[in-house]
Amino acid sequence: MSKLKTLCRNLGPGLLFAGMAIGTSHLVLSTKAGAQYGWIMVIPILLANIFKYPFFEFGVRYTNITNTSLIEGYLNRGKAFLWFYALITLVSTFTILAALYTVTAGLFINLFQITDIPISTIALGLFVFISSVLIIGRYTLLETSLKFIVTILFAALMITTVMVIFKGKVDAVPDFKPLPIFNEAGILFLIGLMGWMPTTVEASSWVSLWSIEKWKNGKPKPTLKESLLEFNIGYTLTGTFAIFFLVIGWFTLYGTNTVLSGNAVDFADQVVQLFTTHIGDWAYVFIATAAFATMFSTCMSAHDAIARVSLDTIDLLSPKVRLQTKKWPFAVLVVLLSTINLIVVFGFSSNMGKLVALATFVSFVVAPIIGYMNLKNVMSNEIPPHLRPKKGLQVLTYAGIVFLALFSVYYFWIVIF
Repeated sequence: MSKLKTLCRNLGPGLLFAGMAIGTSHLVLSTKAGAQYGWIMVIPILLANIFKYPFFEFGVRYTNITNTSLIEGYLNRGKAFLWFYALITLVSTFTILAALYTVTAGLFINLFQITDIPISTIALGLFVFISSVLIIGRYTLLETSLKFIVTILFAALMITTVMVIFKGKVDAVPDFKPLPIFNEAGILFLIGLMGWMPTTVEASSWVSLWSIEKWKNGKPKPTLKESLLEFNIGYTLTGTFAIFFLVIGWFTLYGTNTVLSGNAVDFADQVVQLFTTHIGDWAYVFIATAAFATMFSTCMSAHDAIARVSLDTIDLLSPKVRLQTKKWPFAVLVVLLSTINLIVVFGFSSNMGKLVALATFVSFVVAPIIGYMNLKNVMSNEIPPHLRPKKGLQVLTYAGIVFLALFSVYYFWIVIF
C-alpha cells in the first residue's frame, strides 16, 4: 500500500507526457493507419515506440540525477547544441500548437453539432480558455486537470475499443484492394506516423521541465527508480492508446475504400459518424468524448511545455535575462504562443493536413539528432557511471538513431529523385 501511495504522489510528469503524446499521432494518424492499411501498421507503431523510448527516458534520468533540465545539459555539451534545439523549438512554435488546436476545434464543432461558427473562431475560444487555465493555475492545476482528463479518456477509449471488437470488423467492399505501403504515398505516411509516434523527440525536454516544476511546488523529490517507474507508466499508456485507435480505424473503416479527409471538421465527422454507423447511435458519446479528451489534453500540455521550454532556452542563451525568476514572463509567453498560432490557424483555415504534415516532417528529420544529444547528456561526467544507462539501453539508443536516420535519408531520396 505504501508503494501505491508513493506512486500516486509521484504521478505528474509521466502523466503529462501521456496527456501530451496521446494526440494527433493517435487520433488522426493511428486511426488513419488502421483505416487505410489495416493491422499491419501495428508494426511501425510498436517500432517507433520502442526505438524512441531511450530518447525520452534520458530526459527523466538526466534531470532526476543532476537536478537540472535536459536543455541545460545541451548547453553543457556546447552552445551549438543549445542553438540547434532553440531552432527546433522555434519551428515547433509555428506548427505544433496550430495543428493541435485546429484538430481540437474540429472535434468540438462535431461534438456539439455547431454549423454556423468558423473553425478559426472555435480555435480562438480554445486558445483563450486554455491560456487562462495555464496562467491562473500554473503547473498544479495543469497536473490536476490532466489526471482527471486522462482518466476520462482511458475509460471512454477502453469502452469504445471493446465495443468495436465485440461488434466485429466491417465487411469489405467487393472491389477492395489494399493500399501499397512501400510506394511514395505509403512511405510519406509512415514518416508522418513515426515522426509523431508517440510524440516529437524534442518533447523529451518537456518531461524534464515538468519534473523540475513539480519539485518546486513542494513535492518531495522521488528517487531515480520512482521517477522512471512513473514515466514508464505514462509511456506504456501512450503505446496502448495508439493500438486502441488503430483497432478502431481497422475494424470500422479498413476495406470500405473510405478516404479520410484532411479537413479537421470533415475528419472529425467521418470518424465519429462512421463509428456510430458501425456500432449504433447510442455509442456516439463514447467515441466523441474519447476523441475530444485526447486532443484537449494534448493542447493543454503542449502549450504549457512550449512556453516553459522557450523560457528555459532564453535564460540559458542570455543568462543576464533570468526570466524564470519572475512570474509574468510565463504568462506573456503563453499569450504570445496563442497569438502566433492563431495567425497560423487563420492562415491555413481548416486544412489540417498541411499543418500536421509540416510538423511531423520536421519532428521526424530531427529525431535522430535530438536522440544523440540526449545520449551525450546521460553519458557525460555529470552522471555517475553506475547511474548511466545500461549497455542494452545504449544499444537500443544507437539502433533507434540509425533506424530514424535511414528513414530520413530514404525520404530525401524520394523527394529528390
